[in-house]
Amino acid sequence: MKPGYNFENVGLLITHYNRSKSLERLLKSFKDYGVSFGQIVVSDDNSKQEHQNRINDLKNIYGFEYITTTQNKGLGNNINKGQDLIKTPYTLYVQEDFYPKDSFPEKLASTLQYMEDDNSLDVVRYYAYGAYPYLEDFKDGFATMSFKVLYPGYGKFFYYSDHPHLKRTSFFEKFGRYAEGRNPEQTEYRMMMSFLKNKGKGIFYKDHKSLFHHGNSEDEPSTMQRNSLRRSKNPVISFVRDIYRHVKFNFDYLF
Repeated sequence: MKPGYNFENVGLLITHYNRSKSLERLLKSFKDYGVSFGQIVVSDDNSKQEHQNRINDLKNIYGFEYITTTQNKGLGNNINKGQDLIKTPYTLYVQEDFYPKDSFPEKLASTLQYMEDDNSLDVVRYYAYGAYPYLEDFKDGFATMSFKVLYPGYGKFFYYSDHPHLKRTSFFEKFGRYAEGRNPEQTEYRMMMSFLKNKGKGIFYKDHKSLFHHGNSEDEPSTMQRNSLRRSKNPVISFVRDIYRHVKFNFDYLF
């Protein structure tokens, strides 16, 4: 039998759009691991009625708060309106297409203690597509992220991410709200810049794909629409893109 974990000071915020099976998988995973939270909020971005019906069924099983909207307003609005409902001191943010591995609850317990011990720590990152390039060993597999504008490359700017993370519920007071009316990548980019400009401090799990699964099924594919030029592996396009990002990121940060 797995040990129980009661995180009464943590609110779980889940953003959702048209993937109610994925949402159920996420909620069930936490329940199976014996994890409970002081609050769970599911923030929906005007999903199809079939998914909203399923969310209402899940609400009766898992006891979460549910908020939706009458029209799709994008990721920024979806995070903002969900975050506004969180009343606990800390927020664990997870998009619905992630779900935890069995090693995660113990890491959440330790990192919650880190944040309680260090008021300067703003965010704990549990997942990433790639490692943050400038890390200083912390403990328990985590490292402190280090940012200086003079560091080479533009990877240094990827300090903040919308991937699963723990933060203080007072996050908006220091870094502002998420940009609304923008595509998800622009919303994340603007928060990333705000986090850096406001001297945010965070730690990063070095084995960055070992705490969460991430995946979409055929019947619930990714809802993210990405510009193909952003992902192209053509060497000429990659070179031009890297130069553009290096100039833009540094300009946006400095000016």
